[in-house]
Amino acid sequence: MRKAHTPETAASDAEAALKLLDGRWKLLILFHLFDGKVQRYSDLEKLIAGISQKMLAQQLRQLEADGIVARKVYPEVPPKVEYRLTEWGQALCPALDALLHWSEQKDRTGSTGTHEAPAPEIQNS
Repeated sequence: MRKAHTPETAASDAEAALKLLDGRWKLLILFHLFDGKVQRYSDLEKLIAGISQKMLAQQLRQLEADGIVARKVYPEVPPKVEYRLTEWGQALCPALDALLHWSEQKDRTGSTGTHEAPAPEIQNS
């Protein structure tokens, strides 16, 4: 059962969710991991032009700490480290797809488009 929200709690919870994705590289990392893809650290470094090793490690650590990305280290030399989305992280895919769709609507209709989407479930108190 979904949590009942007031406008204040809905705004607060949505802001907290967006903060999980805050960071210059996090969304790009996530899109490289969608569809169940497993990527090695070195592959992510090659796929994401312009990211430093320090920043990639930092962003991956944050995503891992937030439960969005899982990290697996293999006991070998040189170290082999793989990243994949957790089940909860994979659940972001439809939300980000909806966000892309929403953005495309603005491109098609302009900022004063007439398309009406259903409002989130919010209880007024």
